[in-house]
Amino acid sequence: MATHDAGNPAGGTERLVNVKHEHQINFWYIIAALLAVMLIQELRFPASPIKTIPYSEFEQLVSQGKITDVVVGTTTITGTYKTPEPAAKPEPGQAAPPPAQQFQTYRVPADLAARLTKDKITFAGEAPPGLLVTALGWIIPSAAFVLLWLFLVRPMAGGGMGGMMAIGRSKAKVFVEKDIKVRFADVAGVDEAKEELNEVVAFLKDPDKYSRLGAHIPKGILLVGPPGTGKTLLARAVAGEAGVMFFSISGAEFVEMFVGVGAARVRDLFEQARQNAPAIVFIDELDALGRARGSLLPGGGHDEKEQTLNQLLSELDGFDPTSGVVLLGATNRPEILDPALLRPGRFDRQILVDRPDKKGRVDILAVHIKKIKLAPEVSIAEIAGLTPGFTGADLANLVNEAALLATRRGADAVAYEDFVRAIERIVAGLEKRNRLLIPHERDIVAHHEMGHALVAMSLPQVDPVEKVSIIPRGIAALGYTMQRPTEDRFLMDRAELMNRMTVLLGGRAAESLFYPDVSTGAADDLARATEIARSMVLRFGMDPKLGQVAYETESSPFLGGVANADWRPRRYGDATADAIDNAVRALIDDAFHGAVAILAANRALLDQTAKELLEKETFSADDLKRVAGLLAHRGTPEPAAPEAAAAGT
Repeated sequence: MATHDAGNPAGGTERLVNVKHEHQINFWYIIAALLAVMLIQELRFPASPIKTIPYSEFEQLVSQGKITDVVVGTTTITGTYKTPEPAAKPEPGQAAPPPAQQFQTYRVPADLAARLTKDKITFAGEAPPGLLVTALGWIIPSAAFVLLWLFLVRPMAGGGMGGMMAIGRSKAKVFVEKDIKVRFADVAGVDEAKEELNEVVAFLKDPDKYSRLGAHIPKGILLVGPPGTGKTLLARAVAGEAGVMFFSISGAEFVEMFVGVGAARVRDLFEQARQNAPAIVFIDELDALGRARGSLLPGGGHDEKEQTLNQLLSELDGFDPTSGVVLLGATNRPEILDPALLRPGRFDRQILVDRPDKKGRVDILAVHIKKIKLAPEVSIAEIAGLTPGFTGADLANLVNEAALLATRRGADAVAYEDFVRAIERIVAGLEKRNRLLIPHERDIVAHHEMGHALVAMSLPQVDPVEKVSIIPRGIAALGYTMQRPTEDRFLMDRAELMNRMTVLLGGRAAESLFYPDVSTGAADDLARATEIARSMVLRFGMDPKLGQVAYETESSPFLGGVANADWRPRRYGDATADAIDNAVRALIDDAFHGAVAILAANRALLDQTAKELLEKETFSADDLKRVAGLLAHRGTPEPAAPEAAAAGT
């Protein structure tokens, strides 16, 4: 198992580097430059003393012969006075302007001017707009259009200066060598996976070594494992060790609302990788892209996903394995991937990144504990023994929770008790001390939990009881019994499974001995015991009457197996179904009667310890060792007869 990102010494410090830099011109710089040019023109050519006169006055001056050097324009007529004309009378307190040497007027159509002159009406043409007004008339609409593009159309297009076509570009994040700080030393608990990936690192560093004998590195390597085991961290460690470009993208990022975008992004991603070879292309959550193709949902987005997958298959067939491009994929649902994606020549190698064993958990905890201040008496091996089935992400969360609990109580270092409380919080939920139970309910819960504990301490090959508590936790847990596994187990025989069911039914057995009616508190225990019994009959062939036949198979080891299947077709007849139901019921009954027999032999001790648990609310390991010394019955019990169980009720 690999450590999670939380355990990465360089976590959160990576810097994204774009492959292509686009240079954009700020639109406001253009506007400022135009305004500056206009200002310079006004300052360079100041207004001369030119008098603007009406067009009718111009015709009078012409008839009187007072003007010369006339220049006729399209809209204006300019000329020079033979004798300077005095300017208008200034306002009080202002200096008198100089006499006007020139004049200008705005033309009026000849026929209209003749009619107005005949009627002795003063008339003049309209002045055209100035240069500034004309420029603003062009600039303002253009600016409005550009702003509309920048803030509305461009974000919808999903790209930069490339416009709408930019949606086909890959969204892969590119890390350069100096940005990948993760190394194999930062990844713990998955030694076999690191050995497999070391070959990829060696190939990227020295491709000629592998081509010497004609071999080539696998085109694609698929990392398979449950969530939180560190598949993404392993891929980054490969890039960090090899010192090559690392293209990281999620499978869901290939699919957009536009048809054909996914295939275009696949092409663009591999094109970028070829241009920057040697490089690693990492596709996380590959099941979002590589789900098995089918014909149940023709048309629409289904066809789009198939088109994207087809393009990926084509790219895997097309690129040269000696080019220095390695494809890494990660998924926790390998059973739904398309078979064409997993055949040799595409994803040639599959590497299992499974939950770690005890040694792996010790190594992972050692990586995470470096960040906290640990009390000297804490044993990492003991903590690892309390966490079977935990992934790297779970262990990172455990260390953080323990540090938070130690900080909350004002301690100088994180102690063993902080880790135990953190495990309880993760597994059972947060304590609900404000959830007040009535005395009768608390009494039932105390007898129920002590029933679990006494049965577990009486049977062989059962994990020792670490703690018993009647403090409510989580959503519905009114109490809990915590057992500590002594070692990792991968195989269990029939006797061990029966003992496990007996412990689960110990709470219900204790209730049946002391109360006339049983409660709903054993609902979860019954469900788990029934699941074990059904697995023994249906999958493990442990019923002699039904024989060595597997009537059901586990659908997915990563999704939790048959427990998550709401419905599945039955492959046996009605007579076999009745036999299965009877066999499951018989196993449950045997386990229940065995628990009743143990508790009936220790009835006084059960009642005494239940009352003591009501006062203390929690039994520690030392308290349980004292109770274990008082047990009157040890070993595998003889199942009690139904009449005996009824009499005990």
